[in-house]
Amino acid sequence: MLGGLWRHRGLVATLARREVIGRYRGSVLGILWSLFHPMLMLAVYTFVFSVVFRARWDAGGDSKADFALVLFAGLMVFNVFAECVNRAPGLVLSNINYVKKVVFPLEILPWVTLIAALFHLAVSLLVWLVFHCVLLGAPKATMLLLPAVLLPLVLLTLGVSWLLASLGVYLRDVSQIVGIVTTALMFLLPIFYPLSSLPEPYLTILSWNPLTPSIEQARDVLLWGRALDPASYALQLVAAALVAWLGFAWFQKTRKGFADVI
Repeated sequence: MLGGLWRHRGLVATLARREVIGRYRGSVLGILWSLFHPMLMLAVYTFVFSVVFRARWDAGGDSKADFALVLFAGLMVFNVFAECVNRAPGLVLSNINYVKKVVFPLEILPWVTLIAALFHLAVSLLVWLVFHCVLLGAPKATMLLLPAVLLPLVLLTLGVSWLLASLGVYLRDVSQIVGIVTTALMFLLPIFYPLSSLPEPYLTILSWNPLTPSIEQARDVLLWGRALDPASYALQLVAAALVAWLGFAWFQKTRKGFADVI
């Protein structure tokens, strides 16, 4: 699983660069849209949920600036997963020439999408840091733990992407289903509201969502100076690695029929 990434690292880097630049090619503002888009959505979500619905976090302040920082921290993490998963069902279908005409390592396609998503995360994080430094001062030292927080998310995202990339070849409805599910997940995860605001039965269900720990941990290390719990993090990392391995194994097992179906 990791060997393919290392062997084809030059190709992955080239395709990821093309993925990022190609998305904004021809537009007037170009790659600046990767800055403006998260800022615009942050402003809209902050207004709707802090002003209209008056959502609050127990550990945060009552100001709209505090709410925006808490909201954006969770949204950045979710967007990495959503961007990759939404594109996964069409990864193979949008690269038919790689399937039929040349010997191409199709398993690297989810890596390319993931790297592009992490680039957008880095841009969003830069916006968050500037916002935090201007309004609240320097962030907590625990922010250095963010890469550790993202590791289980990366593994989980890769596993789901490999699975959906394969299923998307055989079942064309998968892309429509995934779009609905990711939209629902955005509101079912503790992005716009704290877990503590939910009644106990719903709190238990939501806590079992594999994305919930990553979102909560991102806020802990970025905003509230809380370190990761070693036991729960180790369990989360092992589970995410298992998902990644199963997704990769499924992709490699089913890829033999891609050319026949396409």
